[in-house]
Amino acid sequence: MLVLVAPGQGAQTPGFLTPWLDLPGAADRVAGWSDAIGLDLVRYGTQADADAIRDTAVAQPLLVAAGILSAATLGDIADLGPGAVAGHSVGEITAAAFAGVLDETTALGLVRKRGLAMADAAAITKTGMSALLGGDPEVSVKHLEKLGLTPANINGAGQIVAAGTLEQLATLAEDKPEGVRKVVPLKVAGAFHTHHMAPAVETLAKAAADLTPADPTVTYVSNKDGRTVATGAEVLERLVGQVANPVRWDLCMQTFQDLGVTALIEVCPGGTLTGLAKRALPGVKTLALKTPDDLDAARELIAEHA
Repeated sequence: MLVLVAPGQGAQTPGFLTPWLDLPGAADRVAGWSDAIGLDLVRYGTQADADAIRDTAVAQPLLVAAGILSAATLGDIADLGPGAVAGHSVGEITAAAFAGVLDETTALGLVRKRGLAMADAAAITKTGMSALLGGDPEVSVKHLEKLGLTPANINGAGQIVAAGTLEQLATLAEDKPEGVRKVVPLKVAGAFHTHHMAPAVETLAKAAADLTPADPTVTYVSNKDGRTVATGAEVLERLVGQVANPVRWDLCMQTFQDLGVTALIEVCPGGTLTGLAKRALPGVKTLALKTPDDLDAARELIAEHA
């Protein structure tokens, strides 16, 4: 059984979209999305530097566009036949497009509003996120709470992402939980999936109220609790609330395992989620779509496992 997953913010790197735009029709498709949402995705995906694409309002639509584009080069999702789809954080909107809950233009319009709302919320207080490598999750969570930080992403495979003010994160770097080897600042511009994002929830709820989601045509696994979601209305409701609540990717991977996953493909810019799966889902074949050079291997994996 194949699972198709989409990465979250921090996966972007300068120029990562460049090779994908050389594929037939890709540049025109992305240019059309750019016009629809009022953001030059082509320029940001090919020419912008790391600081420019770190901007939440830019990074989020850029990642969703890359995920939809790279998956489309493999074919129609229904024809690919994944057993389930999921996304990490903003990647949940990409996954909603895969599942047919939102069409691609609507998904990009929603993520544009999400990115802007979260950027505005992040501007209220200087905040950020850092990944904890190693250690016992229970010990780490208690330590983070003691420092006033939130375990915003519980990713499984021993990885937790802490979120809070820059001062709190600086303290964490000097006072690591027992067993944690390293604290790595992430390329994000805010404490996402925490109470700091509460103002964005209200904005996103208003945007979602204007949408008419369809029910998923593929099993959709939610970050909230790792459960599968059967209706488009609930998918959309969870997308809104998840902005200010922790990502439970560990529970998503447990659900993949319960469903019988044998292979996992991570859409562009892949790497982060396949890395977690290699450690948490032994025996499952994984593939990250980084450039079009990875497409043939992805097609072989699809033919074998979908």
